[in-house]
Amino acid sequence: MEKAMEKRKRCGNLLAVVALTLVAAMLPPSGEAKLSPDYYRSTCPDVEAIVRVVVAKKIKETFVTVPATLRLFFHDCFVEGCDASVIIASRDNDAEKDAPDNVSLAGDGFDTVVRAKAEVEKECPGVVSCADILAIAARDVVAMSSGPRWAVELGRLDGLVSKAGSVAGRLPGPDMRVADLAALFARHNLTTLDMVALSGAHTVGFAHCTRFTGRLYCHGAVGDGDGAHAVDPSYDPAYARQLMAACPPDVGETSAVDMDPVTPTAFDNAYYGNLARGMGLFTSDQALYSDGASRPAVRDFAENQTRFFEAFKDAMVKLGRVGVKTGRHGEIRRDCTAFNK
Repeated sequence: MEKAMEKRKRCGNLLAVVALTLVAAMLPPSGEAKLSPDYYRSTCPDVEAIVRVVVAKKIKETFVTVPATLRLFFHDCFVEGCDASVIIASRDNDAEKDAPDNVSLAGDGFDTVVRAKAEVEKECPGVVSCADILAIAARDVVAMSSGPRWAVELGRLDGLVSKAGSVAGRLPGPDMRVADLAALFARHNLTTLDMVALSGAHTVGFAHCTRFTGRLYCHGAVGDGDGAHAVDPSYDPAYARQLMAACPPDVGETSAVDMDPVTPTAFDNAYYGNLARGMGLFTSDQALYSDGASRPAVRDFAENQTRFFEAFKDAMVKLGRVGVKTGRHGEIRRDCTAFNK
């Protein structure tokens, strides 16, 4: 009888261990952020309404607010994670925003977050992170330019590190091919479909001529031979002539053109139709159509804006989870442009 009781005791202990193991497996890893759209429900319930008012006012001042804020969110998340480290200003010009790949970030994106933070602080001092404000603002600029709206997951902390040297090699470049782009996105658990959907953000905004004039005047050039001064044959000829008129060979660094020449101020699926017609501004844009790995998604989004919007929303939520800071690895900044002292 004692042996039977001992056996039942061992079995009971084993079941308890199994149960605890299953529970532990279902819990998030230690330090992993528990993001939720309701994160500020009790501590700052009006945060999204406050940010929305600021964003709407800023867009009325200049439409540049839309692409600038959206691009700022992308550049932030791809380097140190979604932690507002790209907003830090450094006296020595050695923060993320000072890196060569970030110097073209328009000031209106930074200004949008700084203004929104100031208004949120009046209502809820020391509660809402700059990283969360940027995530909300990125959603709002899309929704306010005829694009989709989604529930933004909140609960990020602001990062404690911002170094210019951390940026190189972490951002998608205008001359990248699909395989390289896909590998870069995969580092952040983003699929090729996510990559194609997020690239649709190029349906709004502008690009400086110096970022793509190589496709107009030096495509395939290896010297002074026949290959020099050739136009990239993947460009639609009429579109190439249009770009040449706006961006001559001696164009200045401040000259820019719309990324979507059809509906430049509307967040829609025109970008994908443009790719099918050889009107992708960057090599990385046109490559999405020329590469068989991404072309089906481009065609699908060109034909169905609803499917593009759904894919974009899903991809933005996934992007917003990248590199989220928690605990001692982050803080709630009082000033988005400076670490707390």
